[in-house]
Amino acid sequence: MKKFKKIILTILLIIIIVAGSVFGYTFFKGYKMYKDSIKEVSIKDKFSEIQDRDDFVNIEEVPDIFINAIISVEDKRFYKHRGVDLLSIGRAILTDLKTHDFSEGGSTITQQIAKNEYFTQEKHISRKVAEIFVARDIEKLYTKDDILEIYINTNYYGYGYYGIYDASWGYYNKDPKDLTDYEATLLAGVPNAPSVYSPKVNLNLAEKRQDTVLEKMVEENYISKKEMKEIQSNQITK
Repeated sequence: MKKFKKIILTILLIIIIVAGSVFGYTFFKGYKMYKDSIKEVSIKDKFSEIQDRDDFVNIEEVPDIFINAIISVEDKRFYKHRGVDLLSIGRAILTDLKTHDFSEGGSTITQQIAKNEYFTQEKHISRKVAEIFVARDIEKLYTKDDILEIYINTNYYGYGYYGIYDASWGYYNKDPKDLTDYEATLLAGVPNAPSVYSPKVNLNLAEKRQDTVLEKMVEENYISKKEMKEIQSNQITK
């Protein structure tokens, strides 16, 4: 019996050592990826390049409901975290383990910017580590409004439209500030899967995604159920 226990303990020790080594290697690889990325192009230079674009839209130039919709559906704790939301990551891990899908990432808006501007879309743990480091740096350098501005100006809204300016003019032939509640909440849901939710590709799916956005907004108390119904009354497909 003692010999059996000794074997079990030895196996557990080996597992712990291997797991620790894998974690250490992954962490080091991610940290190096992060350092190499910001060395090539600093975060300040990256943000300045985006902010200097002729079609850059300030946060005051979009409807509040558009910003509230984005926060509700993408990162409801946006104003409470500093780039990384451990609660969201924990929920995402539990969801992935239950569904065996591993599609939930728990990424914050800031992490999404880090990923889109610095890294590939491939799912690697080391890339996730690098993304977290960049996200923390972004939060140290910029205000929440600055971060939201970068986010809405760099998101892909499908059909070849990058940024809310192009999306607003491309889909509705108007400035972002003139978007209706229906249009704003519809566009807020598109970046989740632009090729699927583009209104010009499949309006029915776009409006189903919009329903999810509106439900999240009700949950977060940005709009009432009555306001949700009023927006949905403008939906074209039923």
